Amino acid sequence: MKLYKLVLLGAFAALTACGKPVPPEKSAYVGEWQDKTMYLMITQDGSVKYKRLKGGQTTSIDAPLQGFKGNDFDVGLGAMATTFVVSKPPYQDGEVWKMIVDGQQLTKTSE
Repeated sequence: MKLYKLVLLGAFAALTACGKPVPPEKSAYVGEWQDKTMYLMITQDGSVKYKRLKGGQTTSIDAPLQGFKGNDFDVGLGAMATTFVVSKPPYQDGEVWKMIVDGQQLTKTSE
């Protein structure tokens, strides 16, 4: 039984590590983005962390990047994947980088 659990744990770890790196043309997406109710971190190697407070409930994701479709990007594995809708991709507003994801305007707080 212990061997079975170790195999499952190893398989899960291997799957969660299978994020796709952010392509060079999307490098502006890499970094930490946030506003008062949402946090999003995208790393160059394809790891994504997300947390959002909405209607008194917290939603969080810590999963691999599966790829981009236009400005939007998919995160997760199989049926557990979700699409982040980017209505305005990263842009500079003066000295500050911003983007609009799932209807929220986020500000880049670090690379």
